[in-house]
Amino acid sequence: MIALRIAYHFLGEDVSDANGAVVKAALVHEPVWFILYLIPYGIIGYDILKKAFKGIIRGQVFDENFLMAVATIGAIVVALVQKNGDYTEAIAVMLFYQIGELFQSIAVGKSRRNISKLMDIRPDYANIERDGSLEQVDPSEVSVGTVIVVQPGEKIPIDGIVTEGTSSLNTVALTGESLPRDVRSGDEVISGSINLSGVLKVQTTKEFGESTVSKILELVENASSRKSKSEEFISKFARFYTPAVCYSALALAILPPLFQMLFMQRGIEVWPAWIYRALTFLVISCPCALVISIPLSFFAGIGGAGKEGILIKGSNYLETLSKVKTVVFDKTGTLTKGVFEVTGVHHNQVENEKLLEYAALAECASSHPISKSLQSAYGREINRDRVKDIEEISGEGITAVVDGVQVAIGNHKMMHRLNVPHIDCHCVGTILHMALDGKYAGHIVISDVEKESSKEAIGKLRSSGIRKTVMLTGDASKVAEGVAADLGIDEVVSELLPADKVGEVERIIKENEGGKVAFVGDGINDAPVLTRADIGIAMGAMGSDAAIEAADVVLMDDDPVKISKAIRISRKCLRIVYENITFALVIKFACLVLGALGIANMWLAIFADVGVMIIAVLNAIRALRVHKL
Repeated sequence: MIALRIAYHFLGEDVSDANGAVVKAALVHEPVWFILYLIPYGIIGYDILKKAFKGIIRGQVFDENFLMAVATIGAIVVALVQKNGDYTEAIAVMLFYQIGELFQSIAVGKSRRNISKLMDIRPDYANIERDGSLEQVDPSEVSVGTVIVVQPGEKIPIDGIVTEGTSSLNTVALTGESLPRDVRSGDEVISGSINLSGVLKVQTTKEFGESTVSKILELVENASSRKSKSEEFISKFARFYTPAVCYSALALAILPPLFQMLFMQRGIEVWPAWIYRALTFLVISCPCALVISIPLSFFAGIGGAGKEGILIKGSNYLETLSKVKTVVFDKTGTLTKGVFEVTGVHHNQVENEKLLEYAALAECASSHPISKSLQSAYGREINRDRVKDIEEISGEGITAVVDGVQVAIGNHKMMHRLNVPHIDCHCVGTILHMALDGKYAGHIVISDVEKESSKEAIGKLRSSGIRKTVMLTGDASKVAEGVAADLGIDEVVSELLPADKVGEVERIIKENEGGKVAFVGDGINDAPVLTRADIGIAMGAMGSDAAIEAADVVLMDDDPVKISKAIRISRKCLRIVYENITFALVIKFACLVLGALGIANMWLAIFADVGVMIIAVLNAIRALRVHKL
């Protein structure tokens, strides 16, 4: 405006009235006035006009760029027709729309930076010791079983087991846990952790593509492709809404003045006022607030959860998670540490040591925690040449031939299957009955350890509004009921085969009217149940790849307390989404009515479009703030 006033000063004209609008100069120097105003309009709106033109060429006409282009160009045409020289509204609409876009890009940038912190966990190289020196290689070239060296300050590139050295690991990017984790020889480590102190030698247990860091990055990158019902509704809404308001604006510009000319004896002078109303209607109608803020709310919610060590695979799962009313748990590795210890050996005419030896050898091919505990209690090197004909019977146990002796080890179901009379044990724990050459030889008691946070997790779920907690396990009823009573779980179903868990979850889903069911597990046998539940939650730190793949939500530190936090994050995110939908629609439709009646001008239209969008975007980024939930 200052530049325009200077220009007209040199032209020697009176350029402003009491309202600061150009009057006489516009009439005399209309082409100059028009060009001077067109320059800032072109600079501000160039990219919008370009996008609108490309959309028309591609046949994708009805979007916010088209609405802005038509409304502002139309306002300029009305000003030309009316010869008042006032093009400020066209420029103001474009300027404020661009300011709204800037706010949106800032908000999206903040969310993306939060997500990109997870991307920083990608390792650049792995160290392999060759001829007394370290050689840096691409992590994808390292095969399973290779020993890599991780120096202080470096990221662990591939999952593995420490073979030499002690150190502390920073796992905050993976788990959200700020306290370092101490590791030493024999401990499992996950890729993406940062080595803080000592030099570690790690024997890799997975290829880079299957390691934890690769899985996390894949989950994050694919999260935006899974749309929630709210997002799908907004996308469909925009597809029908935008053409509808364009045609409504066209009808508003043509039908009322035509009616006035035909039936009210009015002249052509009625057209500019109705065209102005139609243009105002167009600006108000732009659905930017909904189209931008709703996906941004989900994006921010997923980013905030990721920062806390909770990976949610898509906004559809975030929406489902907010409706969970029943949480079903697996026991081993989920509510318990999955660290089994042999706490008793009750033999029958066979020495304790010999019974353990048979058990460890028979279980040598299994990776189950119980098998590992037997081998640990045996404490000697396993010679697999002594074992043959290993057969695993799902949900019952294992049979094998050890040193020519037929060994059967499992629960009471196996003893019934073999028609071997057995002795029940009064101890609380997992009871492994053993038969040698068809005769009962005794039993081994193995106990699992509850996670320190499991009891707190159940309490927080209850305070978060979860109506019911259930535990499903293949363990004996005595063990399962003892754990459930200690943790405060509402219902327990024990002695289940893996296939039985799916049926139980289906039963719970039918009984759980008006709410969703979440299942939490960590093992390979949990994958079918994780898939069947409304929402599957997997333990990501030491959980199986199959469980992580099947789950919809992954807890990176295996802490069950994070389940309630994930639910609270999802509910906050959905609350923000509904706030934005309600606020945007109410303001939009109110202003549309005012615009159609001629009460609203372009300035109110700017607020209805850009103002509502800015407020909705600022509200959406609140979904990032989840640390104190």
